[in-house]
Formats: sequence, structure tokens, C-alpha cells
Amino acid sequence: MTRPGFVLEVDERTPPLLVHEGEGFRLQRFPLGTRVVYPPDPLPGIRDLRGAIEQALLHPLGSEPLPELLRPGMRLTIAFDDISLPLPPMRTPDIRQRVIEAVLGVAARRGVEDVKLIVANSLHRRMTPREIERTVGERVFRSFFPRDLTNHDAEDPEALVEVGRTEKGEVVEINRRAAESDLLVYVNINLVAMDGGHKSVPVGLASYRSLRHHHNVETMLHSKSYMDPRPEASAIHASCMRMGKVLRDAGIRIFTIETTLNNETFPREFGFLNKREWEWSLADQAMYLAAKKANDAAPARLRREVFRRIEAPYGVTGINAGDTDLVHARTLENLHRQQLVEVQGQSDVLVVGLPYICPYNVNSIMNPILVHCLGLGYFFNLYRGKPLVRPGGVMILFHPVPWEFHQVHHPSYVDFFEEVLAETTDPATIESKYEERYATDPWYVHLYRRSYAYHGVHPFYMWYWGAHALDHLGDVIFVGGDPKACARMGYRAATTFRDALEMASDRVGRDPSITYFHCPPLALAEVR
Repeated sequence: MTRPGFVLEVDERTPPLLVHEGEGFRLQRFPLGTRVVYPPDPLPGIRDLRGAIEQALLHPLGSEPLPELLRPGMRLTIAFDDISLPLPPMRTPDIRQRVIEAVLGVAARRGVEDVKLIVANSLHRRMTPREIERTVGERVFRSFFPRDLTNHDAEDPEALVEVGRTEKGEVVEINRRAAESDLLVYVNINLVAMDGGHKSVPVGLASYRSLRHHHNVETMLHSKSYMDPRPEASAIHASCMRMGKVLRDAGIRIFTIETTLNNETFPREFGFLNKREWEWSLADQAMYLAAKKANDAAPARLRREVFRRIEAPYGVTGINAGDTDLVHARTLENLHRQQLVEVQGQSDVLVVGLPYICPYNVNSIMNPILVHCLGLGYFFNLYRGKPLVRPGGVMILFHPVPWEFHQVHHPSYVDFFEEVLAETTDPATIESKYEERYATDPWYVHLYRRSYAYHGVHPFYMWYWGAHALDHLGDVIFVGGDPKACARMGYRAATTFRDALEMASDRVGRDPSITYFHCPPLALAEVR
């Protein structure tokens, strides 16, 4: 029986606790009485993956078996999640490879010849050939790339089609090949509850004209929690559900295949990162000391390369196929079994350590705007019900926040940081004054389409992801953060955790209640 997550109260016997801080980690002592939220232990993975995939395809939820949906002469399109999932990347073979190979096998036996594969990269950067091959495997890559295996292009007018509009007037414009296929199979990895479901197609295969309806400040502010996919809790999911209805009413047949993973996040050489500190063996302690010493001594470039090479030994905990709503309900059950931790009440201060990776810096650099998105957009929102920190409380984050950008992947981020944030950090002002210019800038469009750059509007969306947290919190402090980079974003930097608590005292007093959200591995707080 896998141990559930739990909440520890720090006392005199509690050892220093591990805290991530970008491309590094530390042991940090917390004040007595601090609540520490630990994720559940990893669920067991499915042993017979081939059998589980076959079972899902032949006995789908709310749909005919996949073979019955396939016939000679039809157009079949297989879309799949891009490099932003999972984090860290999983050991090969990727579960998407296994599922895609199974779908292609069924299609071949049914005589389907017109098959295209599309990376559902939305406004993210294009995946490189090497990255695509790692995801789909050598056989699929060799058979289909580059003619029949491509990245989605959200700026190619010939490759897009407007399917319709929702009852609220939201434009639904997606990849033309996907829309005009007889069957669209979407292969997904769900890492957190905000992934998948009706977000997959209307986001992954959409254009800016569609995405702007739910990737905006008003939608973010009116979401009680990004991680709660119920329409009454998430305005983003509500919009995507309306768009999904438009797709269905237009006759677009979608066969959804969603997979879930356990939280076995780090490989054996970093195994101590998966464990609770008081359970570290002597070997774990020695491993921590050696890794910490080597990491601190290594040049930044080498340190980053070591972390980039980490591959997670995830176990697959679920494979479900068929109707999008029914499949996603099963997906959420699996995610909650793995991640949900019940927490009683809110705290004055929420503390998190931010790791080296987020969905938008895979094989890249975690620039300050991505640090903002990871901390205030994702980690703050890892809850159901209400945030771990009270309204007007303080969030303390551990990260160096280096003033550093990947010039190929994030060109519009550089200009956003230098031009936009130099004038204002207010999301609504940023949206109204700058968004359209960046979104339609010909140079950014060119780099998105022809290079490996995120779309010109992408840093705006990353800033908006933090809108809910900014509206809720009274202060944000980064321990170890670059003071100039933090100030540019409207945050404060502290040298030590003690300094951060002292700085927070003007908001929460000198004896605040504190919650340390101990992840990764990922957890989802059920705050009551």
C-alpha cells in the first residue's frame, strides 16, 4: 500500500529540510511549528504496458473500439503533447511512443494509408528533429519525418481553419489537417490536473486568435484554481469546454488517449530528492553531500547540462482512451490518487523551492519571467479549494532568478523584460498596451515559424499566469534572487530565509504561521 501524502509540523527533532533553488538545492531549517506538506509516495506503475494500451484501444470509454473507427481511404491524424511534458523528461521509450506505435499498428492492419502526425506545440517553440525522435521513437520518426510528422504552425494561414464560434463569441480556429480528418487521435501525458481534457485540442492545435479568449488577464483572475478543471472553478477550462463543444458540433471526431505517471521524479543518483529527510539512509546522506559539493563547485554551464540530462524513471499509472470527458474523469482520479494531500486551513506565509525546470525551458534557460510563471502561476496554484496562503499573505520562494535568457528560444522574452516590465508590471495594463504588438510583430512570427522561438505573445501569457497570485498575495520575496531582476518584476530579494521572514513581518507580523510546500515530487493541496 503506497503511503499517502501528509502534513508534518516541525519540532525540535525535525532535521533540516531539502529545498530546491533552481540548478541547486540546500538543507534549510524551518521555525518550530512550520507545516510541511509532503507528496504521497509513488504509486506502482503498470507492469504490462503493451497489454494496458491494447485494452484501452479495444475497450475505450464511451466510444467504439479504435479498429472500428478506422477504414481504408480515410484521413487519420495523430496529435501528441510537445516537449513541455513531462518534467523532467521520462526515460525512453516515452509512453507517447508506445501509444503512437500501437495506434499506427491498428491503422496499418485496417488499411489506413493517409496518416499524419502533428506535434501539438501551440504557441510554444517548435521541437527539434532530435527532440521529436526522442518522443516518438526511431521507427516512427524514420517512417514519417519530415513530410508526415510536423510541428503545428499557429501562424500559417493555409494550415488553419476557423471551425466556428462559441455561444460567447470565442473563435475556434485549429490546425486544418486535424479539423478535416475523419479521425483525430490525441495522445496526451497528464502531469497535473490543468493538462488534458478539452484543453488538448483547443490549445495544442490552436492559433493566437483562439488562444487569446482564455489566455488573458480576465480569465486568469476569474479562475479560483487553475488546477481544478471544473468550469465553476476555472474560467480557462470553461472556455476550453465551450470550444470542445464547437468542435464536436462541427463533426470533428476526437479519440482521446490520456496517460498518467507516478511521481518517481528523480533517478537513482538523485534518489534522495524523492525521499523524506528523516528517512535518508547513510548512503542518501553521502549522496546528498557529494552532489551538493559537486554542484556548487561546477561552472554554471556544466551544472545546467547535468540537470538537463536528468531522465525521470516514472511509472505509468493509467492509460485511458475514448470520449474526452469520460477519459479525463479517469485521468483526474489517477492524478488525485497520486498527488492529493489534505491540508487544514491557510497560512500567513507560503514557502516553496523552485526547481531547475518548467514546461518552457526544457533544454533551455529558466529566465526571470519563467521563474515568475513557475512560482506564481504553477506552484501557487497547486491546490484545490483555496490557496495554501491566506489573502494578503506572503510567498517566499527559493531561486537565484538570474538575469539570463536563451536568445534563440526566448527572443520576445528579452524585449518584454527590458521594455514592458521596465514601464509596468500590472497585467491588465500590459495586456491592453503591448500584447497585440508583440503577438503580430513580423520578426517574432518569423522566428516562431522558421527558428525555434516561442511565439511573440508567449511571455505575456507567462506573466498572466501569475495574475491570480498577484491579486491574492501581499508580498513576494525571493531568497537568493538577483535583486535587480526581482525588482524589475516588482518583487523583493533576500539573502537568507531569516532575512525573508524579517522582510515579511511588516505584512504578517513576527510570529506568522508558515507552510512549506515540499515539492517536487508534485503534490496537490486539498485546502479545507
